[in-house]
Amino acid sequence: MSGLLALLDDVAGIAKVAAASVDDVIGQAVKSGSKAAGAVIDDAAVTPKYVQGFAAERELPIIWRITKGSLKNKLLYLLPVGLFLANFAPWAIPPLLMLGGAYLCFEGAEKVAHVLGWGHGHDDYPGKAAEVQDPAHLEEQKAAGAIKTDFILSAEIMTISLAAIPDSNFWFEAATLAAVAVMITVAVYGSVALIVKADDVGLALASGGRLGVTRALGRGIVRVMPGFMKVLTIVGTAAMLWVGGSIIVHGLAVLGWHGPEHLIYGIAKTVAAGSGFIEWAVKAGIDGLLGLGLGFLLIPVGEKVITPIWRSISPSKKSV
Repeated sequence: MSGLLALLDDVAGIAKVAAASVDDVIGQAVKSGSKAAGAVIDDAAVTPKYVQGFAAERELPIIWRITKGSLKNKLLYLLPVGLFLANFAPWAIPPLLMLGGAYLCFEGAEKVAHVLGWGHGHDDYPGKAAEVQDPAHLEEQKAAGAIKTDFILSAEIMTISLAAIPDSNFWFEAATLAAVAVMITVAVYGSVALIVKADDVGLALASGGRLGVTRALGRGIVRVMPGFMKVLTIVGTAAMLWVGGSIIVHGLAVLGWHGPEHLIYGIAKTVAAGSGFIEWAVKAGIDGLLGLGLGFLLIPVGEKVITPIWRSISPSKKSV
């Protein structure tokens, strides 16, 4: 009996240690994930546009498909690659981050160019009209595009989160990154699901609410959501340029060229006059303008070089 009690006491001790370890992992995951807030906002703001134009009953399945793709991006690809680079090739992380930042600048600048009527964008190509007539093919194309963009944003999120983890063992880093991946994915795509279904909820309240206040609330939601979606699109594009530009500027500093980062910091500090929010806003605005300029420079490269290569190897384009 004494042996059994000793065994139970040992098991209880192990359980306490395990629970403390889980608490440590979750706590560090929250702290590390918060460092990537800019990329998280970008991800949440960009995604809703990928379900615009589809029937209401297809919105949640598309979001679920993108969510699964995002988890796959983070857990199967980015987590092991990030851990390998952090432990064996940390010198490769800044250039790879800058490559992802340049892609975000390109995507954001291309959207601005489309609004201004400059060029046709990489989504225009012979046969697109035929594809648009096939909802299943269009859904597949949109989901694939969202997962591709998510991969870049997830890479930024995972790398920034990894850099925020204090020196620890390999398994603690892996567990923390996995927790970051799951928590951020659930938060982002849960928010996206609420956003894209808000108009349906409003319509249901407006037509089926028992109280006048409920029906008025529903009508208000229906009226507000189209404008809110437009604002969200603008926010998403701005966040793309801001995050992309800031990654490039910080990457240059890590590689040894501190001039741009110091100049931006000095301007923001001078304009802010002690206000933390204004300092952040000025810095984000300058980063965004730099991202926009870099994106405009990259548009010809993307349209004349990268996009033709991608179409030549992409099965969805070959079938057109």
